Amino acid sequence: MNLHLTLPFSVQTVLLLIASNVFMTFAWYGHLKNMATSPWYFAALASWGIALFEYLLQVPGNRIGFQQAGFTLAQLKILQEVITLSVFVPFAMVYMNEPFKLDYVWAGLCLVGAVYFIFRSG
Repeated sequence: MNLHLTLPFSVQTVLLLIASNVFMTFAWYGHLKNMATSPWYFAALASWGIALFEYLLQVPGNRIGFQQAGFTLAQLKILQEVITLSVFVPFAMVYMNEPFKLDYVWAGLCLVGAVYFIFRSG
């Protein structure tokens, strides 16, 4: 029996963008903890290496979202911003030991508004 599971293109898009954003967040901010005493160019090279994996996930995610799932360019951008905040807050709190801020909630609510306006029809 073949139990081949095919995820909807919209789900594939979101999962690829979440995974790419994890790499992106580490590329952009991980060096602040791990390489704080290293010269900036070592941190830049390390970040560049991590960012390669981000792009290997982000490019197909955006292509699937645009070409197969039917997302518009604006919808992909707002989706990316929601994912960015959703990944960044746990990263900041757990990995970087930053305290929770109520501003994260307010920023999230603003993004909910952005999602509403960009995905509503009309």
